[in-house]
Amino acid sequence: MNLNKTIILLILSLFPLLAQGQRPMSHTGEHSGGSDRMPGLSNKDSETKKETYKPGNAWKLSYPLGTHEESTIDTLLYNYQRQFVPAMNSDAWATTGSFAAEGLNMLYFQRPQPSAFMFEDALNYWLPTFNKEKFYNVYIPMTLLSYNFGGNRDNHTDRLKGVFAGNVNRKIGIGANIDYLYTKGAYNSQAAKNLIYGFQGYYTTDHYEMQAFLNHYNSQNQENGGITDDLYIEDPAVLQGGVDKIEPKSIPTRLNGAQNRLVGAEFYMSHAYKIGFWRDDTQEGDTVERRTLVPVTKIIYAFDYKYNHHTFKNTRADEASTFWANTYFNPDFTLDNTHYWSFSNTVGISMIEGFQKWAKFGLSAYATYEFDRFKQSYLLPEPFEEPAEVTPLPEGFNFEPEKKRNRLWIGGRLEKMKGSLLRYAANAKFGLMGDAAGDIDIDGYVETRFRLGKDTVRISAEGFFRNQTPSYLLRNYVSNHFIWNNDFGKTRSFRVGGHLHIPWTKTDLRAGVENIQNCVYFNPSSMPEQYGGSVQIFSASIEQKLKFGIWNWNNTVTYQVSSNQDVIPLPALSVYSNMFLGFTAFRVLHMQLGVDCDYYTKYRGYNYQPATMSFHVQGENPIWVGNFAVANAYVTAKLYKVRFFVLWSHVNQGLFGKNYFSLPHYPIDPRQLRFGLSIDFAN
Repeated sequence: MNLNKTIILLILSLFPLLAQGQRPMSHTGEHSGGSDRMPGLSNKDSETKKETYKPGNAWKLSYPLGTHEESTIDTLLYNYQRQFVPAMNSDAWATTGSFAAEGLNMLYFQRPQPSAFMFEDALNYWLPTFNKEKFYNVYIPMTLLSYNFGGNRDNHTDRLKGVFAGNVNRKIGIGANIDYLYTKGAYNSQAAKNLIYGFQGYYTTDHYEMQAFLNHYNSQNQENGGITDDLYIEDPAVLQGGVDKIEPKSIPTRLNGAQNRLVGAEFYMSHAYKIGFWRDDTQEGDTVERRTLVPVTKIIYAFDYKYNHHTFKNTRADEASTFWANTYFNPDFTLDNTHYWSFSNTVGISMIEGFQKWAKFGLSAYATYEFDRFKQSYLLPEPFEEPAEVTPLPEGFNFEPEKKRNRLWIGGRLEKMKGSLLRYAANAKFGLMGDAAGDIDIDGYVETRFRLGKDTVRISAEGFFRNQTPSYLLRNYVSNHFIWNNDFGKTRSFRVGGHLHIPWTKTDLRAGVENIQNCVYFNPSSMPEQYGGSVQIFSASIEQKLKFGIWNWNNTVTYQVSSNQDVIPLPALSVYSNMFLGFTAFRVLHMQLGVDCDYYTKYRGYNYQPATMSFHVQGENPIWVGNFAVANAYVTAKLYKVRFFVLWSHVNQGLFGKNYFSLPHYPIDPRQLRFGLSIDFAN
C-alpha cells in the first residue's frame, strides 16, 4: 500500500509541472461552466476582483456519435465536503458502509442504466463511465489536485485525485486524470481500494475533428457479509453483560476471507469530417481576407472498446457453509472468474443545425455493429474428485464457458439545441440482429424558457420507451455458489417526467412516473427472476433554497411510491437539509459553516450478495431499514485557488436511536473527523 501511494504521489507531482510548462497568464477569475459564486455571497463580494482571462469550458459526449453536451469544471465551494461521506452519495443511499464500497441509489429515477457487465452496477458511483467522461477546452493549462483523508490507524481513509487539461494550440487539447481511493473500513474485513486513471484528447480543424479517451480502473473490496448480530449496534449491553460500548473493529462479521476484484477499461474514439461552404467574414477596413467554414453535413465514425474482469474469492470454508445455501464445485475454496470484452463500430451522417436560417434543427442517422464475448470459470478441487458435500447441479445443467455475440443496431437523432425559446432532442435506436433483434430504445427531451419579471423560468419534459433483452449475465451465469440459466422475455419500460425551475424563488419542482413490465430483479434467494406483471413508480420532489443575509437553508424533499414493494422496494420519503452561514472574511476568504442531514423513511431494505455483487429483495419477515438521520457538521473555505474543509461526519451518532443500518446487517460509518484540500493550479 505504501508503494502504491508513493507511485500516485509521484504522478500527481507531475501535474503542476505540466501546467507550468505552458504560457502562464495573470488571472483572478474561476473556471466557467457554472456559477462559481457561493450561495450566501452578494454580487459585490463575488466581483471584488474582475476576471482577466477566458477560463474555458467543458463538455461530455453523447453515445455513440460523440456529439457535445455542455458540462462544468469542478471548482465550486458549495457542498465540497459532501463527496467524502459515503452514506450521502445521494439523498437516499443504500451501501455496505465504507468509502469506495458497493451501493444502490434508493431514489429510483436517479439510478443509471444497468451495465452489460452486472458486477459494475454496485460500484457505478465510483467508476469511470462514458457518461462521466469530460473534455476541456482551456485557454491556459489547468491542474486540479485534491487530497481527502480521515480516521485513525485502524480505519484510515484516503482519496487522492488529480485532473490536468491543456491546449497544445488552437487545434489540439489533451488531458489526464487519476483517482486513488483507499480505506481500511470502520468494521472488520471492509477494506477497499480503487485506482483509476485516464487520458483524453481532441484535434479539430475546419473540416476534421477527432476526440478520444482511455480509462482504466482496478477495484478491490473486502466483503464481510455484514455484522453477525445487529444488537452490537442497537444494544451492545445485551451481548456484553451490561457493557454499553464497543469498538467497531471488535464487532464480529459473517465473512472474513472474501474479496471482490473488478478491473475494467474503455477506449473510445470518434472521427468526423465536415462538408460545407465558406462564408466571407471580412470586415470593412480589413486588409486580410477572412473566411469561415459553415458546416452542413458531418460524416462520423466511432469506435468503442470495453474490457471487464471480475474475480470473487473466498478462503474460509467454515464461513461459506453457513453463508451460502449452495456450493456446487469446491467446498474448500472459491475462485470465480468472469471476463467480458466488446468492441463496436458506428458509422453515421449528420445534418448540422443552423447552417441556414431555415435549418432549425439537426438530424443524424447511424448504424452500430457490436461484437462481444463472455467467458466464465471457477476453481475445481485439486486433484479433482467431486466432493460428497457439494450441492447437486441443477437439472439440465449445460455450462457454456464462452459466449460470443454479434449484434446490429440502427438509430437516429433529431435535435434543436440553439435558441432561447425552445430546445429539444429525440433519439431512437432499433436492434436488428442477434439477441438485440427487436430491441427498441427511444428517448426525448424538450425545454422552453421565458422571461417572467427579471428572471427566466425554465420548463422541461423528458421521457423514454425501452423494449430490451435482459443482459447476458442475468440470463446465464455459473459460479461456485450460484448457477442460473434463464429464458427471460424482453423488459418494457415507459417513463415521462417534467421539471420546473423558478430562479427568483430558488425553487425546483420535479415529477415523473414510470411503468415497468417484465421487470428482472434479484429474488430473496439472490437469483434473477422476472416479474410478469407491471410495476409503477411515481416520484415527485421539491428543492427549495432560502436565504436571509448570510444565513442559508437549502432543502430537497422527494416522495416516491412503488406499486410492488416485493419487486422494487423504495423509501416513501427522503429529505436532504443543509443549513449554513455563507460569507466572505477578509475580502478574500469565502466561508461556509453549517450542518447538513439526510433522512429517509423505513422501507423493506435490500440485502447484499457479495458473491455476485448484487442487491436482492427480502422474503418473509423482512428487516426494515431507514428512519434515521445522518448529520454532518462542517466548515468549508476557499482562498483564491485553494478549497479545504473540516468535516465531522455522522456527528449525531447514537443521539436519536442506534438503528443506523443502510442495509440489513450493514451499519454506516460511525462518527469520524475528516479533512479535505483542493488546489487549482490554473496559473
